[in-house]
Amino acid sequence: MKANLDPIQQAKQNAALEAVKHVKDGFIVGLGSGSTAAFAIEALSERIEKENLHIMGIPTSYQAFLLAVECGIPITTLDEHPVIDVTIDGADQLTPELYLIKGGGAAMAREKIVAVSSKLNVIIADQPKKVKLLGENNQFVPIEVLPFAIALVKRKIAAIGGKPVVREGKGKLGPVITDNGNVVIDAYFGEIKNPADLAVKAKMIPGVVETGFFISLTDIVYIGSVEKVEKIEKTRK
Repeated sequence: MKANLDPIQQAKQNAALEAVKHVKDGFIVGLGSGSTAAFAIEALSERIEKENLHIMGIPTSYQAFLLAVECGIPITTLDEHPVIDVTIDGADQLTPELYLIKGGGAAMAREKIVAVSSKLNVIIADQPKKVKLLGENNQFVPIEVLPFAIALVKRKIAAIGGKPVVREGKGKLGPVITDNGNVVIDAYFGEIKNPADLAVKAKMIPGVVETGFFISLTDIVYIGSVEKVEKIEKTRK
């Protein structure tokens, strides 16, 4: 694994090393997106090389796909393997009840499809991602939206108490475009006391493809720090 990491990167790597222990020979593995999940992909690559581990990965984004190919992980699809043995992914924020916000990398729709297809969902994160209530520290909820519906969705998000902001691209003019060809609205709700209820309200807005709320989709979380890794386990209903 990588050496000379800063404390946050070291925490993510420590969590990833615990998470990949759930992967066994012959497994179909969901490969999460983002900087934290990237550590898991790299750790799986090392296990393939050192242990002659035979797995196949289903990436949740083009970013994860490219990294998996670079790391020598064979790729497959949900059409070929509709049931995934284990998925390892990151999170933008999580609570002790394992309510999650995801989608900072704009891949929440595919991440949720892969999560629902998985027998076991493992989330890795660094310590600051753990909070008492979702929405703390001005954390937004990403929402993937059909471009045709931007104006409607912004109005409806405001009506349920959110402040909608269309996510702009970096290095290009215009909005971020997802792998599915849609846009992302980042909705600021403040501290969210009932995320399950708000998740339903947001998802029911016409034009919303998916939200960054991940409710009752996580089995195990590994929260890394430089010194240790905390494990939280909860049976999905």
